[in-house]
Amino acid sequence: MADQKEGQINIELSEEMAQGVYSNLVAINHSPTEFVLDFIQMMPGVPKAKVQSRVILTPEHAKRLLGALNDNVSRYEQNFGNVQTHEPPQVPLNFGGPTGEA
Repeated sequence: MADQKEGQINIELSEEMAQGVYSNLVAINHSPTEFVLDFIQMMPGVPKAKVQSRVILTPEHAKRLLGALNDNVSRYEQNFGNVQTHEPPQVPLNFGGPTGEA
C-alpha cells in the first residue's frame, strides 16, 4: 500500500461487528499466560445471563488495555464530569459447569 503512512494499520470493521454488543457485567479470569474477559448481558430479575463476547488477551495487552481505559475515562470526565460509581451487586457467576473446590 503505497498511500498508507508508515506505522499506520488499516482496520476493517464489518457491518455486523459495527453493531456492537451490550454488556453490563464483565467476568475477568486469568492464567499465567492470558486474561479472559467475558462480557455479559444481565437483565434485572432474570436468573440467567448470557456471555455476549469473550476477549482473550496476553498479560501485556491486558495492562495496555487498563492504561487505555484509565486514559479514556479521565478524558471523558474532563469533558462530561465525574462518572458516578455505585457498589456493584454481588452476583455469583455460574458458567454451567462444575465448580472448583480446593
